[in-house]
Amino acid sequence: MAVFEGMTNWLIGDASMGWLMGDASMGWLMGGGALGWPELAQLFAHFFVLSLISVGGAINTASDMQRFVVQEHGWLSAAQFNTSVAIAQASPGPNVLFVAVLGFNLAGLAGLVAAMSGIMLPSTVLALKAGRLTEQYRESRAIGAFNAGLGPLSIGLLLSTGWVLLQPYLGHGSQRIGALALAGVAVLVMVRTKLSPIWLIGLGALVGALGGV
Repeated sequence: MAVFEGMTNWLIGDASMGWLMGDASMGWLMGGGALGWPELAQLFAHFFVLSLISVGGAINTASDMQRFVVQEHGWLSAAQFNTSVAIAQASPGPNVLFVAVLGFNLAGLAGLVAAMSGIMLPSTVLALKAGRLTEQYRESRAIGAFNAGLGPLSIGLLLSTGWVLLQPYLGHGSQRIGALALAGVAVLVMVRTKLSPIWLIGLGALVGALGGV
């Protein structure tokens, strides 16, 4: 135990490697956040569990990520969380990028690695295994029922994410109407048309720029 404590103090204390957690030339490793190694381990473990239920993509678990990061621990504000998601969703690439932005905002490069490895490792392994099983037993009634049940589950998770992202705006009278109207239009367009979501993202950016939300 003493040896472990000595190594820990060497890494994060005031010794020659103190820059790993400090404000010196390599302080960017931990970014602007205040998370230490215990908190990073918590972040990794929680995202690891969420990865196992991220049916339809990591964005569907954003509601619980918000609960964990904002409500339970207060590491980010609701506005910071929403901004992280919005920036990542508006950028090219898979929607899981918002996890990287969240992690970086929490603790720099170390937070990014903890969040992304937690959310990616279990789901990647499961996807590979499930793909092989589905191919092998594609005619199985159990496999068909399992796949059919994933649709409603994914929709429910996505709706809960949308509701959580709306919360910061519902408390302000001037923003409530615009936020609810924008959400309603987005749902209606996605259900009734085949329009690309990028147009809705652009519409949201325009409404925000004009002060509607």
